[in-house]
Amino acid sequence: MSDLYVRPGPGLPAGLVIPDGELAEQFSRSSGPGGQSVNTTDSRVELRFEVSASAAFSESQRRRALERLGPTVVITASEHRSQHRNRLAARERLADRIREALAPPPLARVPTKPSRAARRRRVDSKVKRGRVKALRGRVRD
Repeated sequence: MSDLYVRPGPGLPAGLVIPDGELAEQFSRSSGPGGQSVNTTDSRVELRFEVSASAAFSESQRRRALERLGPTVVITASEHRSQHRNRLAARERLADRIREALAPPPLARVPTKPSRAARRRRVDSKVKRGRVKALRGRVRD
């Protein structure tokens, strides 16, 4: 087909191009219901990408991708009846997985304490609620 272009995203500001030679496609018959050509066309696509052997990544990107994806990524697409559309779907799915894997981890949340005014409002509302409940008792003369 052609090289796989991974769109820019977090951790991937300039995007990425994976050469077509690093992608291995294998075709087989799709399972499930279909029409007249269900048993004759090889429309299911299995796309295999060796992360560890790819020259498309920088060293830091390769480390992060290996950590999150493993040494080999296998994507299977069989949702379309056409082999061409399944090839496009598998490539798009692979690009999405690579983009997610190369994104930096989110920043850790810094826990904060409630302000003094917020603590005072909380205690005041509890006291007020307690007074309301105390007034619900039995009325005595």
